[in-house]
Amino acid sequence: MKNNRKYRMYQKRIVYAVCLMMLVVSIMSCSHGKSLWSKYERPDSLLHATATSSALRDAAGIEGADSVGFGGVKWQEVFTDPQLRTLIEKGLEQNVDIFEASANVQKMEAALKAARLAFLPQVTFTPSGTLAKVVSGDKKGDWNKSYAMPISASWTIDIFGSILATKRGAEVQLEMMKDYQHVTRSMVICGIANCYYTLLMLDRQLEILNDMEALTAETYRMMKLQKDLRGAKETAVISAQAANLSVKTDIIDMKRQIRETENTLSTLLGMHAQSISRGKLADQNLPENFSTGIALNVLSARPDVHAAEMKLANCFYDVKKAQSAFYPSLKITGTGSFTNSMGNAVSNPGFFLANFVAGLTQPIFMNGRLIAQLKVAKLSYEVAEKEWRQIILEAGAEVSNCLVEYNSSKEMEELERRQVEALAKSVDYTLMLYKMGTSSYLEVISAQSSLLNAEISQVVDEFNKMQAVVNLYSALGGGRE
Repeated sequence: MKNNRKYRMYQKRIVYAVCLMMLVVSIMSCSHGKSLWSKYERPDSLLHATATSSALRDAAGIEGADSVGFGGVKWQEVFTDPQLRTLIEKGLEQNVDIFEASANVQKMEAALKAARLAFLPQVTFTPSGTLAKVVSGDKKGDWNKSYAMPISASWTIDIFGSILATKRGAEVQLEMMKDYQHVTRSMVICGIANCYYTLLMLDRQLEILNDMEALTAETYRMMKLQKDLRGAKETAVISAQAANLSVKTDIIDMKRQIRETENTLSTLLGMHAQSISRGKLADQNLPENFSTGIALNVLSARPDVHAAEMKLANCFYDVKKAQSAFYPSLKITGTGSFTNSMGNAVSNPGFFLANFVAGLTQPIFMNGRLIAQLKVAKLSYEVAEKEWRQIILEAGAEVSNCLVEYNSSKEMEELERRQVEALAKSVDYTLMLYKMGTSSYLEVISAQSSLLNAEISQVVDEFNKMQAVVNLYSALGGGRE
């Protein structure tokens, strides 16, 4: 009797201790419930990012808001060349990187669906049957047939938000994958456009070289005629020939660059190396007159900036999961079975059995694993926050650089256009004076060389202006359907 009394007394003490521990845990969980169940909110470092973006705007020396919405314009409205549109559409259909990005989005959608279903109980059906026969001496018994058709359900109650944090983490990871898909799409579109405009630039430069080759060939012919008729110096003929051969060499090199660019564009389109059908540089019509400040809401539209913030949000929910691991978990298990087996006896027809169990698990000592997981999660959050702020800085600088390059190229192109006009007149005057005998062959060759360099530079600046538009479109998160 005494032993039974002591045993019941110890049982009561254990029950009281467990109840007291659960009360303490409940009070702690109530005091921290808001943090465990809270949703991600943008941190206060946003104010620092806003100030930084304003500084970048002022440093660029560009004001206004004309291009704020440029990144949201559909690519079909930016790139109006019909042949370029066809190439972009083909690239979006066949590019391997876009297919991979789309597959990653689909995988994350499946993961999110699984995370949402985690709130529901798990149900299993495990039917079984047995045949048993007892043989004793010469006597043979009958076969005993028994069966069981159990259905089991297990449900983890999300008391402290661990499953919720997992689901929210999957949601932001899906958003991040969609951002990466958009980044890939934008890179493919702008990469195709830049390659296409590079081909147009090289085509125009080849035209200039062909015209200059004809001009230097005519100068070479004229020099030889002057030598035969008036006894001009042999050095004049040799210099004119060398100038003509130099232009021919440039033509060969330009054709090589065109073929290599076509090969690069073919690879980007997912095709074998081939000739690319294209228009003319002079026929292109891209948006102009950009002037904008780099507002933070503009940078937030960039998919890489948004992806960095989604990574930060995912780390936030990892911290929530690590915190919830310190609290108890409640698991409810139920089993229902239709069977004809009752221990050693077999009953026909069968009968239905039901079982219901609730279990509470509270971590007490986990070898420091829970503390380490929480520390790692918090450090990962801090790193992700700094990376997000750094990407905002880089995005602002990139947009600013594109705007500066566009305006600089536009100003230089206008100046070089006037320079080309002046040098073209200089070549005509110098040739006329040479025929009259009042100018040297060196002045003729120098004038032609200066004209060639100015025309090439003008085309390069025109291309740089177009490339700045493409890069600005990409920097503002362009490339939407």
